[in-house]
Amino acid sequence: EVQLVQSGGGLVPAGGSLRLSCALSGLTLDDDAIGWFRQAPGKEREAVSGLSSSDGAIWYADSVKGRFTISSDSAKNTVYLQMNGLKPEDTAVYYCAADSFEAILRNWPTTDIWGQGTRVTVSS
Repeated sequence: EVQLVQSGGGLVPAGGSLRLSCALSGLTLDDDAIGWFRQAPGKEREAVSGLSSSDGAIWYADSVKGRFTISSDSAKNTVYLQMNGLKPEDTAVYYCAADSFEAILRNWPTTDIWGQGTRVTVSS
């Protein structure tokens, strides 16, 4: 069974940091790109970052560039999203997904392989 299991998230003050994890089961980092998406209350889903381990491609949305870092650990079959300099507008439920790199950066995922979501709340 293919699964993405997320961990991390929580409540932090503005300027704080959090790290989200997305552990892959039933697929490897070379099978698909992994993307992070978020959805804030009342807002559309937004692609945040993507990583293609097969060719090393990385993408960030302008809204998080310079503050968020995506990385992977092949030994743990896990993708991370390190979030620094968090702002109240980063408050959302964050999801990881396995999809093509292009689908991620276009914010048009076609996959049905999603993590369970994790809530990030940044207080002002």
